[in-house]
Amino acid sequence: MDSNYRKELEIAFDALQKASSLSQTVVSAQDKAGIEKSDLSPVTVADFAVQGLLAATFKGAFPDDNFVGEEDASHLRDNEALLNRVWELLSTVPRDGLTRLPESKQQLCDLVDLCGSGVPDSRRTWVFDPIDGTRTYMMGQVYAINIGLLVDGQQMLSAVGCPNTSMDAKAPLNNPDIDPSHGGCIAFAVKDHGAYVRPMHGRPADVTPRRLPPQTPVRGVSDLRFVTSHDMADSVLPGIHERLTARMGIAFPGCDLLPWVLRWTVLAMGLGDTTVQVYKSRQRLGKIWDHAGAMLLYEETGGKITDIDGKRLDWLAGRQFVRNFGFVAAPPSVHAAVLEQVRETLRENGHADMLDI
Repeated sequence: MDSNYRKELEIAFDALQKASSLSQTVVSAQDKAGIEKSDLSPVTVADFAVQGLLAATFKGAFPDDNFVGEEDASHLRDNEALLNRVWELLSTVPRDGLTRLPESKQQLCDLVDLCGSGVPDSRRTWVFDPIDGTRTYMMGQVYAINIGLLVDGQQMLSAVGCPNTSMDAKAPLNNPDIDPSHGGCIAFAVKDHGAYVRPMHGRPADVTPRRLPPQTPVRGVSDLRFVTSHDMADSVLPGIHERLTARMGIAFPGCDLLPWVLRWTVLAMGLGDTTVQVYKSRQRLGKIWDHAGAMLLYEETGGKITDIDGKRLDWLAGRQFVRNFGFVAAPPSVHAAVLEQVRETLRENGHADMLDI
């Protein structure tokens, strides 16, 4: 890819390769040091280690940029044993290439907190999700590592590491469908330059990326292929996606994937072409690290994304999408029709209050 973000991509590739190896080392261990955060989602030593690695790398390369990440260091500061385990894990990462590492435990905590307290603004803002799909990760299933770059509130760069998903994966792809034999893949994009996929390992000079083709044209909603989270869904309005797809006349669930970053990636890879998210209530908000950059992959293959009110996503609203509710993604030719199907499904099932009328 010929763009002004070549340096950023090369750094991202090297960091994802090392973060992938690190996370795979942990996932193969019997005890992943899982703890529960206040929002009841599990977190492991890998989450802290990968966020520390990403923060050290990109802060070192771009010291004036802004940084946002999922984790903060409160657990590390309160639990010396956990901090030691994370530090020991980082000590196994080779200190070569473009990736940098924290120089001390204190710096590790400071870097994790730098991201954990960060808020997007008009500066270049890096957004990290160190382990997207921590629950599936802890089960030895699919997960992703997300690096996104926002500039003036727009997605400009995406680099997503999929450590146990092949670049040649076939639909339907579900949470247990890992393919570690191929070493995983990296999907990446720069705004207005298309989306690509490449093998996880190998230097940029030695690897030929594959450009992801445009979304397959569809004539109507009944031609669509769904991507969602069904088996592990705990944040969606119960039964609404099943009723929606039945109304549209398409198969449910299609690709059933917990990690949001991986959902956007497989949409870009053509394993599906539409996804919808209706949360349990309008107080439930999407989190920026689950989507920043990764959505660009789908958009660069021709997809259109709004919230369920038809509004564009506000990337400067904060760490969560406080000005948006849910997501509707589909090829532009049928996006309006999918949006109307969502709204009609909510009305028919007694949830008109979920709509911003």
